[in-house]
Amino acid sequence: MNSTVSIYESLGEEKIKLIVRYFYENVADFKELRKLYPEDLAPAEERLFLFLIHVFGGPHTYLEQRGHPMLRKRHFQWPIDGDMRNSWLNCMLSAIEKVEMDTEIKDALQGYFVKVANHMINQ
Repeated sequence: MNSTVSIYESLGEEKIKLIVRYFYENVADFKELRKLYPEDLAPAEERLFLFLIHVFGGPHTYLEQRGHPMLRKRHFQWPIDGDMRNSWLNCMLSAIEKVEMDTEIKDALQGYFVKVANHMINQ
């Protein structure tokens, strides 16, 4: 990966949108994880998509609409232990595997999401 090219520029919005879609399809298979989400996942998908394009170097629409992400604070209302972290991370890593991309981009995404998942543990 060219260090001057962002993940957003390398993947583009369509691939990021695919990762989000596959992630939420995977969430449906994890009963304990799925119950943390509202029945209609569309708003959650849109928020995650906007968040990811923001953090990966794209437009700052998420920031404009929702303010600073404050991930840990926004998720503190749900008990997140190691098992929940693993379920969430497995859904995300599986979603990443379903989208064609360069190895360097995949490694960067996986590293990012491992750090995020670890940071969210609150139990």
